[in-house]
Amino acid sequence: MSFTEREVWTLVHGMVLGAVFLLAFAGGLADLYGLRAALLTGTGVHERMRRLKIGTSAMALAAWGTVVTGTWVVYPWYRDPGPDSARSRLLADPDTAEWHTFGMEWKEHIAWLSPILATTVAFIVLFYGDLLIRHQRVRRTAMLLFVLAFLFAAVAGALGALITKAAPVD
Repeated sequence: MSFTEREVWTLVHGMVLGAVFLLAFAGGLADLYGLRAALLTGTGVHERMRRLKIGTSAMALAAWGTVVTGTWVVYPWYRDPGPDSARSRLLADPDTAEWHTFGMEWKEHIAWLSPILATTVAFIVLFYGDLLIRHQRVRRTAMLLFVLAFLFAAVAGALGALITKAAPVD
């Protein structure tokens, strides 16, 4: 089994960085949610904070890696002006033209909010540290931003998978 250069970059963009993003989100959200319980029981606070700092930072880095590789590596192949490009194939068929007009617009613009929000959460966690245990409003705000970052990325990932299925980048 062999992959073309474009297939490798598409895998790195979607599957590798996306998997790191998903794992970091799951662990980070669980640790953010469990901070208060860790304080009440008095066990595992420092270990949980260490994991939380690593997880939120990894999520932010994975989100930036995903949008950067998508925007400057994969996307130019999609937008190739030739008649055989993925964009041209999508727009040529009235049944798939909406995949470009809505799906790629989301991926081009809205998906950039994901790394911005993930970076904001990583900053909050690194800045507040153990104080997040006592500051419930800040912790809840961080969880909300974390979930929003994930949702924006999830929609972008689903649209990317569907667009790639309809018109793969060759």
